[in-house]
Amino acid sequence: MQADTGTVDPLLDVRAVTQVFRLPATLPFRKPRIVHAVSAVSFTLAAGECLGLVGETGCGKSTLARTIMQTPPPAEGDILFKGESLVTASPDKRRSLRRDMQYVFQDPFASLDPTWRVANLVAEPLRIAGWDRPRIGARVGEVLQAVGIDPARYGGRRPRELSGGQCQRVAVARALALSPRLLICDEVVSGLDVSIQAQLLNLFVELRRTFGLAYLFISHDLGVVRHLSDRVAVMYLGKIVEIGPSDCVYRQPRHPYTAALLGAVPSVSHKASRPRMNLAGELPSPLAPPSGCRFRTRCPRAAPRCAVEEPPLLSNAAGHAVSCHFPLTGDGAAASQPESVLSLSPARP
Repeated sequence: MQADTGTVDPLLDVRAVTQVFRLPATLPFRKPRIVHAVSAVSFTLAAGECLGLVGETGCGKSTLARTIMQTPPPAEGDILFKGESLVTASPDKRRSLRRDMQYVFQDPFASLDPTWRVANLVAEPLRIAGWDRPRIGARVGEVLQAVGIDPARYGGRRPRELSGGQCQRVAVARALALSPRLLICDEVVSGLDVSIQAQLLNLFVELRRTFGLAYLFISHDLGVVRHLSDRVAVMYLGKIVEIGPSDCVYRQPRHPYTAALLGAVPSVSHKASRPRMNLAGELPSPLAPPSGCRFRTRCPRAAPRCAVEEPPLLSNAAGHAVSCHFPLTGDGAAASQPESVLSLSPARP
């Protein structure tokens, strides 16, 4: 399912966002250590579009998502939602804007109060928004039914009386209560059985079709992202290294890191498997990211230029952008065609 991404103004516009955290010094008179969690990340998300964000654990995906929600605000850069800055908005304006963007956490048992009943959990955002009791009751029943939960049967239960999949459905219902335009889904199916994952993914597809939702869908599972996403962004050590239409990224990855991730995906068909690209070493520490290209310490194609010059994010005519001095082509060779600087507007299907 492809979204109409031809709108002039994107729903979400992330502009050169940087997030750092300062750790206390380990010894007296030493400077505090700085964690470079997210570094100059830019992308847009159109209304009704799904952007998948993938990468290894520790690459900054969840930190970026929480930064978009202003918890905490970015150290640098700007985030526009519906054309208005979340960074410079007043607290009242930011609170109003955030009703249209909701967060679904990875662990529903941690994000849902274990002492509250399901109906109260879903009703809480509506109470905060000032809805009256009759409207709250009707809306709670509506959103619970939309996510496949029978309000009469489960509305009086507590989270511990539900399965993991049911708890995640309740978390999604709570996020839908105020009719948002954007859902940020942070590894929402990673802790569930495969069969339950499939049910929830189908639910997200149906909710998107019914309510016209836009998704920022974070996952380390490339198969999950492909099932939902119009576009895919690949993140490595706090930076986006590749972004483009989902079919293009999966069919012809242009960054060696993306190719390595796709090559590691297991397949039941020997013919469908990709050539495996082995990566040396482990993910570097965000306390001291490598100079130049951050992937160079593990890249089999690294050259001296990669150590001294950071590659810009460049896009081809199809809107498929890559941050690499020697991007891959269909035959695995380095690309030589001229490219243009990445536009911040989403690609048209």
